[in-house]
Amino acid sequence: MDVYEAVDSRRSVRGFTARPVPRQVLARVLSAAARTPSGANLQPWHSYVVTGAPLAALKKRTAERVAAGDPGDAREYEMYPAALKSPYQERRSAAADQRYGALGIPRDDAAARRREVARNWDCFGAPAALFCYIDRDLGATQWADLGMYLQSVMLLLRAEGLHSCAQVAWSVYRSSVAEVVSPPDGLVLFCGLSIGYEDPAVGAVRVDRAPLDETVTFVGDEGNWRRHAAR
Repeated sequence: MDVYEAVDSRRSVRGFTARPVPRQVLARVLSAAARTPSGANLQPWHSYVVTGAPLAALKKRTAERVAAGDPGDAREYEMYPAALKSPYQERRSAAADQRYGALGIPRDDAAARRREVARNWDCFGAPAALFCYIDRDLGATQWADLGMYLQSVMLLLRAEGLHSCAQVAWSVYRSSVAEVVSPPDGLVLFCGLSIGYEDPAVGAVRVDRAPLDETVTFVGDEGNWRRHAAR
């Protein structure tokens, strides 16, 4: 699988089989992902991979919290600005409409949407999860490095025939995650990453992307580009 195919086939999968993911595959992926660039080579990611009984216990605990109406732990960072401006709010709404529409969940069915959101904390059935932390004393640049690291992980998983789903939703119940992985003091849980083999019985949802000219501006001599392309 070349890099273009890996990027094109990567999506947030929300339905996995119970087939175990071999530890040696995860180790190979994470060893390669360590080559991700980071400012001054700080490598600010702290990853914990959870499978088997510990993951089952974590899923059970968070399911109990959800069922009890627990709103979650005090937030350590803001997932989204309180008031998203245009065009971000429109993109967010469109993505929700596409996702829930593909699942047959109407916009006004709040209970069904809550049930779908709750599947985050079951890792959508995935048998493996990665929890990515960062030192709370680091800054915005290092948080950006985490994004590059996670993208490397997700693309390498595709090269291994695996899928994933990145979930900042896990930060909502970060104390339950901490009970399982026991991170040192001073680390902030950025997100979880569900990992596994896609369940083809679960409907796939692929959310649209903005057209190139909406997000990219080319600055330069187009004539020169054309001349170089013709060589």
